[in-house]
Amino acid sequence: MNIPNIYKIKGMRCVSCASIIERTIKKIDGVESVSVNNGTENAKISFNTEKTSPEMFNQKLEPLGYSLVLQTAEGMGMTENEHAKHLGLHQSKKEKLKEINEMKNGVLGVLPLAGISIFIKGWEIFGKYNLVVPMSDTMYRFFHHLLPLFAMYILITIGKPYLLGIYRFFRHGKANMDTLIGLGTTVAFVYSFILSAFDPVLAPYLNVDYKYYDVTIVVLSFVALGKYLEAKSKIKTGDAIEKLLGLQVKTALVIRNGKEEEVNVNQVVSGDVVIIKPGSKIPVDGEVIEGKSFIDESMITGEPIPVEKNIDAQVVAGTINTTGTFNFRATKIGSETLLSHIIKMVEEAQGSKAPIQALVDKISSVFVPVVLGLAIIAFGGWLYFGVSIFGLGGALGFAIVAFVGILVIACPCALGLATPTAIIVGVGKGAKEGILVKDAATLETLYKANIIMVDKTGTITKGKPELTKVQALGNKNEKDIISILATLESKSEHPIAQAIVNYAKEKNIDIKSISNFEIIKGKGLKGTIGDTEYFAGNLKIISDLNISYNPESLEQETKQGKTPVLLADKNTLLGIVFVADPIKPEAIETVKTLHKLQKKVLMLSGDNKNTAEYIAKIVGIDKVFAEVMPDDKLNIIKDLQMKGNIVAMVGDGVNDAPALAQANVGIAMGTGTDVAIESAGITLLGGDISKLVKAVKLSKITMRGIKQNLFWAFIYNIVGIPLAGGVFYPVFGWLLSPAFAGFAMAMSSVSVVLNSLRIKAKKL
Repeated sequence: MNIPNIYKIKGMRCVSCASIIERTIKKIDGVESVSVNNGTENAKISFNTEKTSPEMFNQKLEPLGYSLVLQTAEGMGMTENEHAKHLGLHQSKKEKLKEINEMKNGVLGVLPLAGISIFIKGWEIFGKYNLVVPMSDTMYRFFHHLLPLFAMYILITIGKPYLLGIYRFFRHGKANMDTLIGLGTTVAFVYSFILSAFDPVLAPYLNVDYKYYDVTIVVLSFVALGKYLEAKSKIKTGDAIEKLLGLQVKTALVIRNGKEEEVNVNQVVSGDVVIIKPGSKIPVDGEVIEGKSFIDESMITGEPIPVEKNIDAQVVAGTINTTGTFNFRATKIGSETLLSHIIKMVEEAQGSKAPIQALVDKISSVFVPVVLGLAIIAFGGWLYFGVSIFGLGGALGFAIVAFVGILVIACPCALGLATPTAIIVGVGKGAKEGILVKDAATLETLYKANIIMVDKTGTITKGKPELTKVQALGNKNEKDIISILATLESKSEHPIAQAIVNYAKEKNIDIKSISNFEIIKGKGLKGTIGDTEYFAGNLKIISDLNISYNPESLEQETKQGKTPVLLADKNTLLGIVFVADPIKPEAIETVKTLHKLQKKVLMLSGDNKNTAEYIAKIVGIDKVFAEVMPDDKLNIIKDLQMKGNIVAMVGDGVNDAPALAQANVGIAMGTGTDVAIESAGITLLGGDISKLVKAVKLSKITMRGIKQNLFWAFIYNIVGIPLAGGVFYPVFGWLLSPAFAGFAMAMSSVSVVLNSLRIKAKKL
């Protein structure tokens, strides 16, 4: 049985680590697929449980310095999200801060040594040109006995992971960024130590005055500083998951055996009656059965205005009760709740890879061996061409500087972080706005989409009929017309009947008692109110009664998509009400903004042509496909795609399932149901069409961030490696100091993370 699982990875330090882990696990028999994300430090693995197991993965990974965080017996019986925390999918803020604090202490322990090393090097250089008082022989000897101790201390403390990288390279043939840094700094230290130990013997052949302890000290210190700053910045990218997890409630007040009882939220079962008091969070999803209140749903939908909840209204876990007290019946608990679905979806989306990442993965898989080869070529080149110009001692010094410089500056970390950090921040920002993105590929495809196809009902319109106009024709006034119609329609379950009854309730118009009620199939209904028999329905019922009417008075309204409901007694037409599915107030501005974003907006509808075209004209739709069935919608999208278009389809997530599946990007107008969330690549919670614009802007901002990150990461390596190797030295005299290379390498990763974090500040 092949099942996908997500595991937290320990020991990951750069993108080359991700490549090593992927290749190692893929070779294990029974593994179907594996995807390792450097940004989230997670591995998504699909494997046959009969052939292999996570324990077998660790047997292969642990010798290389990595391991998957596995479930233990104490993790049994937890809720889905507690279990996820136990597996390490969501490191708590406390755990992460502890890890960062340890890194901080390590950095603080070595930075003073790096400062002293830089001071000594600067004194030497400036002293040569008499810019400062030259260093005395006594001071020179003192410092040059001190520096080897500094270098050795740093190597065995913060340099330990890099020394292990060298060991694993020679032991298992696997090289990562730690290997490159370890080789560079160790070569510099060993060369310098040999010169110090055999100074008199080597003096006739080499320039023993040039030692590179400062390279080991400063490079490792700056790399450690960069790792610390990177980790500190990366923790901010996971704010969305942390805040969502913070919405979860630990306890619930339920009615058990007729008494109020506070229980752990894990003990709430479907069907329990839960009591909610002012200011408290909703613990699970459910349906209001008593009382009413206003609920702050902003943390789920992104909407700031509290929503009124009456009897039969749905409430979701994590939202906050503002004023009233009410009881609700639990319908979804644990992993079934909307909040759990959102957390799972955001987590999976943040851990997914965008198609643009494929290029980075290919480069990363060969990056380390290529860089190691370039460093060796640079070393050999300096020796081959430099001995005749600088002598053996001078050429060897340049060769070591070039070798170490290339190994240190060639950092794939910036490349590896370019895509995942932007995706993590972008998906998290979307979740806060009520925009749920299923995966990174969806976000990238939406950015490329040139056509936005929208369904009419429930997307452009509210999807719920409302009474829009009343005409009193006989001796009855408008209030009388509504009272009689609402009384008749109160016995019907038709959506139009509900619209009339709801209108009467909103206007506080009485609904009277009725007798002899009867539904007249395909025409309407009738019933006796008081002593009078009334009829309500379409034109057919009026024709059957032989009552005359003016069809022209209805034509203008029906062209606008309104449905007439006629009220009559046996002899007279008393009045007409018009029911329509009104356009969402934000729809017009949404379409207008989409046009500004260079998106063409088309509309699909099963309604008649007149109605669809009328609504499209008001909203500003570019083209309408009316009177279409679900299969027709699918074929229309196929046809557009065959012409080279990239189509995003916006629908209700259920009725438009074929079209949503066929579209390059399916966008569901979610009403807070797990069905809507699962049915499309993007879900707009709350059914707010204006969030479509935000989703498009989010895709644009995120992809722009990724491209900026990749550009600077590539440029950094394209310029940095030749500069460190000394390619520009013969012409311009430029040769990059390994110490500066270490600082540049550290800052490259930090700059990528900080650039990704800018997405948070962007307005959608």
